[in-house]
Amino acid sequence: MDILVGLQWGDEGKGKFIDKICPNYHVVARYNGGANAGHTILWNGHKITLKLLPSGIFYPHITNIIGSGVVINPTQLNQEIEQLASISPDHDVKKQLLISQKAHLVLPTDKYRDMYMEDSELFRTIGTTKNGIGHAYANKMLRQGFRVGDIYSADFAHDVEQVMRREYEQLSHLGQALPDFNEIRRVFMADIERLKELAIIDTEIFINKALKEDKAVLAEGAQATMLDIDHGTYPYVTSSNTVASAACVSLGVSPHKVGEIYGVLKAYNTRVGEGPFPSEIIGDLGDDLRIKGNEFGSNTKRPRRIGWLDLPALRYAIMLNGITQLSITKSDVLNGMDIVNVCTHYQIEGKLVYDFPTAQQINEIKPHWKVFSGWNTDFSKIKEREQLPYELDQYISYLELELETPISHLSIGPERDAIISLK
Repeated sequence: MDILVGLQWGDEGKGKFIDKICPNYHVVARYNGGANAGHTILWNGHKITLKLLPSGIFYPHITNIIGSGVVINPTQLNQEIEQLASISPDHDVKKQLLISQKAHLVLPTDKYRDMYMEDSELFRTIGTTKNGIGHAYANKMLRQGFRVGDIYSADFAHDVEQVMRREYEQLSHLGQALPDFNEIRRVFMADIERLKELAIIDTEIFINKALKEDKAVLAEGAQATMLDIDHGTYPYVTSSNTVASAACVSLGVSPHKVGEIYGVLKAYNTRVGEGPFPSEIIGDLGDDLRIKGNEFGSNTKRPRRIGWLDLPALRYAIMLNGITQLSITKSDVLNGMDIVNVCTHYQIEGKLVYDFPTAQQINEIKPHWKVFSGWNTDFSKIKEREQLPYELDQYISYLELELETPISHLSIGPERDAIISLK
């Protein structure tokens, strides 16, 4: 089993790289997160953002799995399936999709609990997508959640309504604006019935059997390393483990069966929401790069914060994941710039620091920069590394040396095929 992860604060373009390597796999399995993730892919002339469906869904030969570590909003999943069906009526997504019966459900009231906490002065605000993902994971850990397999229980409708009504009444008492309870219950239960039309199985058994039969399996991570609930910039993180090792836990696969671990990074940095961001660019340059790179949330459309590449953070992410090869995206966004900066190390309390700091130190960071000459070229004519401008080739060689990891692919444009092999 190979694993693919993002190495920054998300939005690295993982979906595009997965789309590039998918033909080499029989199974693509999503292992964490919920509909707060968004992998954008250009397919048949359409820009499609996958929130829950694995990125192998466009290939008829691939079995796509939503694993046990994912939290599923059935309404959003059904909407995503409908979207693909409307674009390509002959593409039967349902035949390609398997769902773990151990994956947890996101209830409609989770979303409104999320909204209340984000807007209330009584709680820490971290800038969530307000999709209720954190509350679904919290209920899972409290053993108060519902798993996908529970929908076949004779008591499911009664039990889930009881929980939703309790949450609804509490939120109403707190002053949270809410739609009619009967309507959200009706929509949710209708989507649960549609969920039953999909194949709900013990996906860990399916994946291990596929591996035993020498089939190629790719584990797809959502969000990114610096948003990991344990190892990211807590508390400004997501609600699940995003690192490569989480794929083994969430999909039920032994670490002994892991092969390549792909890491994806942008040629610069972005981050959505609150939290520390050592290499952030403040001012007109950051605004210009945001517009040029279309750096707005796939789901929320929120503007992303922009920063230069951060080597201490990248080394940390590569270490945590055990990355075997790297893929760089959006090098074309930096095209035409006079200079390109890279954060090589930090200064904290007068001392030079080359490792990513502890949570207590991170707000005291002063980044130190290495300045590169920018590049300016027509990326549409580039088909191989030898055609890259000298300045970009030097930038890539420097990163490869400093990160001690081979860079295998470079994305040079937004188009689906605008990605070249560097090896």
